[in-house]
Amino acid sequence: QVQLVESGGGLVQVGGSLRLSCAASGGTLSRYVMGWFRQAPGKEREFVAAISRVGLSTAYGDAVKGRSTIVRDNAKNTVSLQMNTLKPEDTAVYYCAAGSTTAWGTKTAQYAYDYWGQGTQVTVSS
Repeated sequence: QVQLVESGGGLVQVGGSLRLSCAASGGTLSRYVMGWFRQAPGKEREFVAAISRVGLSTAYGDAVKGRSTIVRDNAKNTVSLQMNTLKPEDTAVYYCAAGSTTAWGTKTAQYAYDYWGQGTQVTVSS
């Protein structure tokens, strides 16, 4: 069973940048499609980004496309999400997720992921 721990969240001003990290333990990271999701107060959890098992493919939600980059280092068992030009609407709890049987076509769906971290808060102030 994989354990996921997010870090890197915090308070940032509009237009700033953050790099979120997800450290995995208890499993071989290359077996998992990795994703980031976020949930803002009063809203449903939404897809942010995903990366395929060996990092050849990436995908982004419309809200962050062009401003974010997801990368993985399977040797270090980490996945990171670089977010730039942050907006107030990026304020949310960001979750890292791992899917062992995730087909790439389902990468944006929460049900496709088996394991979730506890989340890290990102607050963008204007």
